Amino acid sequence: MQQKSIFTIIGISILVFLVWQLPYLGSIQYPLLLLGTWFHEMGHGLTALLIGGNFISLEIFENGGGVAYSDISSSYLPYQIARSVTAAGGLLGPVISGAILIISAKNKMSSKIALWSLIIIIVLSLCLWIDSLLALVLLSIFAVILLFIAIIKNRGLETFTLLFLGTQCVLSTYLQIGYLFTKQFERDGKIHYSDTQVMATHLPGTYWMWAILILLITIYLLYKSYRYYLKK
Repeated sequence: MQQKSIFTIIGISILVFLVWQLPYLGSIQYPLLLLGTWFHEMGHGLTALLIGGNFISLEIFENGGGVAYSDISSSYLPYQIARSVTAAGGLLGPVISGAILIISAKNKMSSKIALWSLIIIIVLSLCLWIDSLLALVLLSIFAVILLFIAIIKNRGLETFTLLFLGTQCVLSTYLQIGYLFTKQFERDGKIHYSDTQVMATHLPGTYWMWAILILLITIYLLYKSYRYYLKK
């Protein structure tokens, strides 16, 4: 059983890597890219809610980018910290979510809870925060697929789904490594700060120092989640 789990982890990790490296898999890469954007922007919005702010809406663009609109004026944290924590939430949201999905794949009950929780969160985002047609269509399709997987109750398929999505979420940080080490970017003719630069603006340190920290946290959480899943 232990050896089978190791082969499963290795196989899924290779599969995720190949999906992003093989150029003729664009039809698979694109929806996964947008799903990763959803996790990222939901990380911003839900973090704002957790610190006492408001999550207003979320947009996902055709080029794979996105934006989460939030209001932290009512946060119980000082503005500088609240702004930084909200920015970090988008970077760490996919990583934390992915680690939870990997860990939950370990047994039948936790798999069921994680799968249904993900479906509920997607549906809530569709009802409350999604503000773009592309995101509405894409996430509705993902919700239907996950609902089908949850209903048929195939243990192997549930495990594969959670491990694949979890690994994809965690490794999405590396897919955005250019963004991590970017100070600013242009959108619609306007200059915007990256999340790491927002953190550097309101906290000590530089944007590249925060980018390195995010990468180290990502590696640590991936290691710990895999180790937990493989633990007897």
